[in-house]
Amino acid sequence: MEQGPLFIFCDQVNQRLIFALDLLLKDKNVKYQLINDPIRFDSIETPKFVYSDRPFKNKYLTISPADLLFESGVQPVRTDKVLWEEIEIIAFKNKPDIIASAFYVASMYHEYSSKKIDHHERICGKDSFLDKNDWMHQCVVDRWSEKLISFLNDHFSSAIASSNSAFKIIPTFDIDNTYAYKLKTGVRKHLSVLKDLMKFDLARIREREAVLKGTVKDPYDTFEYIKQIAKRGFDVKLFWLLGDLSDFDRNISWQNPYHQRLIQQMNQTVTVGLHPSYKSNKTLGVLNNEKKRLEKITGRPVSETRQHFLKIEHRKTFDALVAAGFTDDYSVGFADVVGFRAGLSRPFPWFNLNSNRISELTLHPFAYMEGSLQDYLHMSIDDSKKEVGKLLDEVSQYGGEFVCLWHNETIGDYGKWKGWSDLLEFTLTYKSEVK
Repeated sequence: MEQGPLFIFCDQVNQRLIFALDLLLKDKNVKYQLINDPIRFDSIETPKFVYSDRPFKNKYLTISPADLLFESGVQPVRTDKVLWEEIEIIAFKNKPDIIASAFYVASMYHEYSSKKIDHHERICGKDSFLDKNDWMHQCVVDRWSEKLISFLNDHFSSAIASSNSAFKIIPTFDIDNTYAYKLKTGVRKHLSVLKDLMKFDLARIREREAVLKGTVKDPYDTFEYIKQIAKRGFDVKLFWLLGDLSDFDRNISWQNPYHQRLIQQMNQTVTVGLHPSYKSNKTLGVLNNEKKRLEKITGRPVSETRQHFLKIEHRKTFDALVAAGFTDDYSVGFADVVGFRAGLSRPFPWFNLNSNRISELTLHPFAYMEGSLQDYLHMSIDDSKKEVGKLLDEVSQYGGEFVCLWHNETIGDYGKWKGWSDLLEFTLTYKSEVK
C-alpha cells in the first residue's frame, strides 16, 4: 500500500520552507504536504507535526521554527552549533532548528555576508562556515534528513519509509589547456619558445620539438584516456575553455579548426559543457558569446557549465548562468579544501536569495579537486587516497553523485602530476560497502 503524505502545519507556506523540506524529505522519497489551516490540520488523523509556535488544544509533535525561513533577503543572523536529539545542528538566535539548518547550509546563505576573499575574489573554504564547524567533510544536510525522519518515526505509530538516491561516481575534467605545445601559433608560440630559452630549459625545448615533429605525444593529450573512462560506463563531463586570450584564459584559439575537430570528436563520447572564461564573470555578453561558440562547434545546445577558477559571486554568477540558458552547474566546491560546500553531494536546485525563490538551475557539487589536494593541502598521493576514501564512504552512505574535478593535463603522469592518475583510478574503482 502506498504511503500517504506527512502533513506539516506551518504559519506560512513559502519557497524557503519548501526548499528545505524537499531536501530533507521529498528527496528521500518522503511525501509531505504543508497546511496553514489549523482547523483542517486538527481534522487529519494520519502522521503530522507542527512547525510553528502556534498553540493547539491537542499536543502535537512540534518543532519550534527559527525566523530564518520566514524572512526575505540576507539578514545578519547569529548562529551557534548546538546539540539537538543527539545530533549537531544550528541554532539561530538561540533557537535550534533542523529545518532552517538545512536551508542555511544548502542555500549557502552564510557565504553571502562573507568578507574574506582571495586574490581571485573567491570565498576560501578554510574561512567558510562549514569548515569552521568541522562539517566540511560531512554530507551534513543528508545527516539532518536522516535524523529528522528518525525523530518523526520515534513519535508515530506507523513508520515513515524513506530511501536514498543511487550512489554514482561522475568524473569531470576542466580543459583549460588543451595541449602543452600543439596548435600554439604566432606570438604565443614564439613567446613560449623565448621563455624556455631564457630559462635555459633544454629539456622542454627538446620536448617541444619532438611533439611538433610528431615523434612524441603532447603531454596534455590525455583525451583517449578520457574516452576510455567513458566507455567503462562513467558519465564523463568535460568543461571546455573557449574564451579569448587573457591573463587567466590561455587556451588554444577556439577558431582553430583542429581544436574544433577535437571538441567534436570528444562530444561524440562524453558530455561537453562550457568552462566560462575568467573574463566572463564581469560581462553577460561574454558568457553568451562563449556559449554560442561551443554550440556552433558541437552542433547542439549547451546546458552544462563550470566556472573557470571556480569563481562564484553569489549575487551575480548563478543569475547570469540562468539568463544565458544554462540548466546545470558543477562549480559548487572550494579550491583550497575538499568536501561538501553546500552540505550535499547530490543535485539540488539553486535557491536564489536575491528573488527569494527556488530557481530552475540545478547545482551538482563536487567532492574534491585534484589541485586542492596537491597545490593547496600539499598531500601525497597516498594521503590523498585516504582523504578521498573518507569522502567516498560518506557519499556512498547517503547516496548521490560523487563528482570529482580533474584536468586533462593532470592525468598524463607528467611533471609534478606524475603518478596522480592512480588517485583518479582509486576513485573510479571504489566499491561501496553500504547495503
